[in-house]
Amino acid sequence: MKILFIEWASFGNADIKDAFAKEGHQVVCFPFSNKDARRDAEIESALTKKLRETVPDAVFSFNYFPLVSNVCKREDLPYISWIYDSPYVMLYSYTAINPCNTIYVFDRALCREFNEAGIKTVHYMPMAANTQRLDALGFPDPAYDVSFVGSLYTESHNFFDRMENLSAYAKGYLEGLMHAQMNVQGCNFIQESLSPVMEELYRALPMDPNPDGVETREYLYAQYVINRKLTGLERLRLLTAVTQKHTLDLFTLDPAFSLPNLRNHGTADYYSEMPLVFKKSRINLNISLRSIKSGMPLRAFDIMGSGGFLLSNYQEDFLEHFTPEVDYVYYESEKDLLQKIDYYLTHEEERIAIAKNGHDQVAAAHTYRDRVKEMLSGL
Repeated sequence: MKILFIEWASFGNADIKDAFAKEGHQVVCFPFSNKDARRDAEIESALTKKLRETVPDAVFSFNYFPLVSNVCKREDLPYISWIYDSPYVMLYSYTAINPCNTIYVFDRALCREFNEAGIKTVHYMPMAANTQRLDALGFPDPAYDVSFVGSLYTESHNFFDRMENLSAYAKGYLEGLMHAQMNVQGCNFIQESLSPVMEELYRALPMDPNPDGVETREYLYAQYVINRKLTGLERLRLLTAVTQKHTLDLFTLDPAFSLPNLRNHGTADYYSEMPLVFKKSRINLNISLRSIKSGMPLRAFDIMGSGGFLLSNYQEDFLEHFTPEVDYVYYESEKDLLQKIDYYLTHEEERIAIAKNGHDQVAAAHTYRDRVKEMLSGL
């Protein structure tokens, strides 16, 4: 098949192109800016011209773009998209129902939500790793006991802290809501709980649904404001607790963040540096963004695919594909996290065996080539 690849600055570009090629498909790239994702007459015209010149069998992109879907609908071409971001507001565009679409999300609960609403263009498919590329990087000796790679949500997109005019009641309500949610794994109730303070939230930080979208204001505030702040607070609390007993190696966007017993290395390049962090860490932490309902984030596959030991918060979808304490380990609370760090740092053989099992399970069933086969099997 010939695949037109909508290429923007996403993770996994090289891996998915490699997978298409190794499965015998031709890839033609169309450079794209994900900032022009809804409607732009010039880009629509250029994409239409490219489709007519190259005559592909299907169009593919990481994440979903209404502009691409509308062009594919007019040109009667299949459009396959694979969303790895969460939250992802463009999934709520009315164009999601276009019959040309096959939209994959990595979150089983989110997929179920759309399907129960009668939207059958949305399907579940977990993320993946290119274990062949990752294995070629070698297996260096451990250099870090515990590491975390990810955002602390202290950067400029922290919308929560911009709301300066909330009443004492609204502030107390949100603080209590976040405190309650922080103690619950596997179920997020933020969005359903915002109605008592919605008017105040809107006055403090106006946010409106997109004209072509069916998302609600509750969705926007829950996913882009509250859950991000909650994730930042949770990560800070857990990482602080870890540093009370262990040295923690952190790879993050905020170079100024510091704690006792924390070594802040700044960012790690996704392809050349991050896999080596996972390989050199005895324990790799995953603390999922709270907007992810049940899914396994891409970072979990990056860790296991690199041969790293994964210690993650509880996410239901893991249980469908991996076995706890065989392929990976999950924690249920701060106390449980600290106990499991202590245990696996002192039980090296068991830790190494779990890391190998996780890697081998990813290599056997969760590579980009596996996902390419699944995506194209119905065309």
